[in-house]
Amino acid sequence: MRAPDTNPDATQLALQALVWTLAEPDRALRLLETTGLMPADLRARAGEPAVLAAALGFLEAHEPDLIACAEGLGVKPEAIVAAHAELEGGWFEA
Repeated sequence: MRAPDTNPDATQLALQALVWTLAEPDRALRLLETTGLMPADLRARAGEPAVLAAALGFLEAHEPDLIACAEGLGVKPEAIVAAHAELEGGWFEA
């Protein structure tokens, strides 16, 4: 499937990517270990830009996960990278 040429809303994309990440137990555990978040923290703060940015940064740091997530969500990997930058307050043009 060809990914769309426009970038989706950063928060929406990050939430979808977070759900994708948590769907696989080993990957979910790596996310928690890497970010230092506890499961209760993640549940309580899942909509916060900092938590969403951490989840996207986790994907961005491991290219196979980034590509697989992008494919699973039907977006380009660059859209995830751009969403990460936007949630961190940066600017990115794909």
